[in-house]
Amino acid sequence: MKQQVKRAYLDTEDGQILYRIAGEGEPILLLHMVPRSSDEFREIIPILAESKQVIAMDLMGLGDSDKPPREYSVADYVQNIITLWDKLGIEKSSVLGSVTGGYIAGELAASYPERVNKLILCNVHGFDAEEQEKIVQRYSIGFNIKEDGSHLRERWLSRLNYVGNGELNHRCVIDDLKCFGSPVYPGVAVGKYCLTAKERFKQIQSPTLVLTGYKALEPLEKAGLAKAENQTWLYKSIPQSQEIMIKNGTLWMMNQQYEAIANLIDKFL
Repeated sequence: MKQQVKRAYLDTEDGQILYRIAGEGEPILLLHMVPRSSDEFREIIPILAESKQVIAMDLMGLGDSDKPPREYSVADYVQNIITLWDKLGIEKSSVLGSVTGGYIAGELAASYPERVNKLILCNVHGFDAEEQEKIVQRYSIGFNIKEDGSHLRERWLSRLNYVGNGELNHRCVIDDLKCFGSPVYPGVAVGKYCLTAKERFKQIQSPTLVLTGYKALEPLEKAGLAKAENQTWLYKSIPQSQEIMIKNGTLWMMNQQYEAIANLIDKFL
C-alpha cells in the first residue's frame, strides 16, 4: 500500500522549515540538492516509507521553508537537522544527501557521529579553489526577475538537455522561482565549505554508500564548475565507503531512476 506523505513545519529562531514525513520504522533523512526542494524525493519517499520512517526537509532559503535572516553556514543547516530530530524524538538516523545536500549530510555525520547510522551520498562532486569561487559568486548573486519575463524561459532552458522531461523540468523551475530575489543560501554555504570537506569527511565513522551517476558531472563541467580530475576525493576521505556508479545516471537521477536507487538504498540499509 502506498504510504501517505504528510507535510509539517518546524519552528526555529530563524523561521519555519517545511518537512515531509511518511512511514514507520528506522528513520532516514533526505537532504536535497540546490536549488531544488524536498520535491526532489517525491517519487522515492513512498517506496522507502514502505519499511522506514522517511523525513525530507526543505533547506532554509529554498522550497517552502523561510529564508534565513542571515547568511547560513553548513553548520547552521546541521543544527536545523538536530533541532528537527529532537522535535521528532529521533536519537539516531540514516541520512541521504543529494549533491549540495550531501555536503550537509557529511558534515552532520562528522559532527554528530553518535546520531548518524548509515550515510548515503549521491552525486557529491569535488571542486578546486577556482571552482569554489565561481560557485560562491553564482549563488551569492542568485537569480534575478526580469521585467520582460525572460528569466522564466532562461530557467526552463537551463537544464532541458539533461532533464529530458517536461513535467520534471516544470517542477525544477518552480523550485528555482521560489528562491529568486535573494542569495541561494545553501549554495553559498556549501560553496564556502566544499574545500574544507576534504578534511572534515575524514572524521565520518558511519558506513557510507556513494552513488554517482555516469553523466552527473557533464552539466557542471560544461558550466566550468567542476573538473573530472577533482572527483576522487570523496571515497578517499571517508574510511568506510563504497561507491556504485549508476548507468546513465544524471544530477536528476533521484527522479529519473528512483526505483533502482531505492533498491540500492534498501540493500545498503
